[in-house]
Amino acid sequence: MKKKERRPEDTGSQWLNTMCEVLKGGVLAGVAAILALLICAVLVSVGALPMSGMYGSVLAACVLGALVGGIYAVRRVGGHSLPVGLGVGTVLFLLLLTAGLIVYRGTSVANGGAGILCACLCGGAIPGLLARKPKKKHRR
Repeated sequence: MKKKERRPEDTGSQWLNTMCEVLKGGVLAGVAAILALLICAVLVSVGALPMSGMYGSVLAACVLGALVGGIYAVRRVGGHSLPVGLGVGTVLFLLLLTAGLIVYRGTSVANGGAGILCACLCGGAIPGLLARKPKKKHRR
């Protein structure tokens, strides 16, 4: 049997579908992170969470949001799970960065941006790593 050759249109449309799923996962991650941050704000308001623990809860919300969006995107795409998960984490970070620029009119890495970037990337990488299939062993 002949191997079926891929047409350039097939790979282009596959790439486009993958990018759309990564963007959808990033938006879902943003919504999940915002909901987690809302819950954290309520917990601070009622006194159940101290104000000093707010930065840790922001990082946890970023990890949770990227995890939710990463699971969605990795399941939808199927292959290349680690780059898809990292892409979702990157989209979430860029959404948070954009929201910070709109609200505060300036950002700085010194204000915790590096920690948030790491949290977003780690949260997106977790489903990417867990969804990887083990490589098949070649028989000799």
